[in-house]
Amino acid sequence: MQVILLDKVANLGNLGDVVKVKDGYARNFLIPTRRARRATDAALKEFEARRVELEKVAAEKLAAAQALGAQISGKVVRIAQKAGVDGRLFGSVTNHDIAEALTKMGLGVAKAQVRMPAGPLKTVGEFTVAVAAHTDVVVDVSVQVVAQAD
Repeated sequence: MQVILLDKVANLGNLGDVVKVKDGYARNFLIPTRRARRATDAALKEFEARRVELEKVAAEKLAAAQALGAQISGKVVRIAQKAGVDGRLFGSVTNHDIAEALTKMGLGVAKAQVRMPAGPLKTVGEFTVAVAAHTDVVVDVSVQVVAQAD
């Protein structure tokens, strides 16, 4: 299916690109999240008429993400969890826990923005986690997992 991208999509293209994607990806993700639109003649004409407005909105999103990234960079998140004597956690620290801790610090971060390629943290220690405020703005955050004092 041919679609026009209405926003920058990682590993696919930038605003205004006409790309060919699988039908399910377009129908189930890109179109419902308003990141793309079917590439019909009418849609192409409408997009060209709205291009300046869409580029302005995209620039504002990027500027807001860069400001959030500047606030987040260098932050240390401290999370206390129950742990055994060997340092292994009873449970794990997930992207939800990290996003919640950052939100409590006054930084609006969604769970989906916290990237943990190695999976949940299952031991006590200090780890580096990526926070993607935008596809172009990825900032590293230090997460300290400590044993909870009973």
